[in-house]
Amino acid sequence: MCPAPDPNLPLAVGELPESARDSLTRVVDLLAAERGAPSSVRDPASTWRVHVADSLAGLRFEQLGRAAAIADVGSGAGFPGIVLAIALPEARVDLVESLGRKCDYMRRAIEVAAITNARVVCERSEDWARRDGREAYDAVTVRAVGRLSTLAELAAPLLRDGGALIAWKGRRDADEEAELARAADELAIEPLEVAHVGPYAGSRHRHLHLMRKNGLTPARLPRRAGIAKKRPLGSNP
Repeated sequence: MCPAPDPNLPLAVGELPESARDSLTRVVDLLAAERGAPSSVRDPASTWRVHVADSLAGLRFEQLGRAAAIADVGSGAGFPGIVLAIALPEARVDLVESLGRKCDYMRRAIEVAAITNARVVCERSEDWARRDGREAYDAVTVRAVGRLSTLAELAAPLLRDGGALIAWKGRRDADEEAELARAADELAIEPLEVAHVGPYAGSRHRHLHLMRKNGLTPARLPRRAGIAKKRPLGSNP
């Protein structure tokens, strides 16, 4: 077993019930033990800070904490989705990931940690949003690398009217934020708040972007898989 969480971590970790901390410890153990784990950060002490504390930082937004259905897009190794599922046992969390090896790893993590309220959706988010995932979630989390307008485009079709997108980003980028503002009406997404997380996050300059879905998803969304990344809405011609 790996060491218990560092007592100097943010209060969000220490405030979790013992059963949740035990589940998180199992997740951290698995990441350290599996040679093929899909993360460059696998040392337990670093994992608690870079992955677990960073994931819990999203709970500063009440829209995430009260969500009954959450989609974690581009979930990778399961952060923040698996951590949020443990912290929010009453919520249903779907881990949306297109790469099979990452999906397999997350399934093992769910089993090892005995998580009952999370499942892996092994599909591209665009495809999932055309079927069962369309406007099915109160909140979407995205901790993957991508421009803000790209992340918003992937999330918008999954969100119900009034739902929230929380995007984990690094240093603020004025060009990205202006691009998102230009695309907001077309995406039915409204930027609400940008919060600096602090020194315990996975990025030295970690910021969380909170956005709200306003209205129904435009019929033309989602676009074909990969287009949101190649040609972000709101980009200058």
